Amino acid sequence: MTKTPSSTYKIRFNDCDMFGHLNNARYIDYLINARQDHLKENYGFDFAEYYKNNLGWVINSHEITYLKPAFFDEIVSIQSCLLKVDNGSLLVEALMMDENKHHLKAIMRSKLILVNIKTGKKEVHTPEFMNWAMSLVVDPSDIPSDYQDRIKQLVSELRERKHA
Repeated sequence: MTKTPSSTYKIRFNDCDMFGHLNNARYIDYLINARQDHLKENYGFDFAEYYKNNLGWVINSHEITYLKPAFFDEIVSIQSCLLKVDNGSLLVEALMMDENKHHLKAIMRSKLILVNIKTGKKEVHTPEFMNWAMSLVVDPSDIPSDYQDRIKQLVSELRERKHA
């Protein structure tokens, strides 16, 4: 089981500005949608099942850095992973790269909070969910917790991969 699934997406015309660049706000949509796809395709996790039980995650915060533009009709590769899980929150990282994974276009870290959909109040993850989610968390020694250090690590790794 991969802890860092990835898939490719085509940048659509309606998501771009008049210069053919992916609109900054749309990066977030592509990255979130990719994570949802990764969860379903790689782990069989369906958000709809949680919603039936009146549970869901809301975004508490995003940290996103744009490094290179994505262009209309370009194929991009998006990779995601779970960095951290605790009783009531998740920390997810998503990367957008060119199709060949030589250039990092954007990196985003998102903190999600589990809430009861009916009450809007925070909830606690079940022990079953915690066990499952903990099996997906990437090894912390592989990914720096400092966001800027992570960007430097990725740029360096991609540069090495490109020249290998």
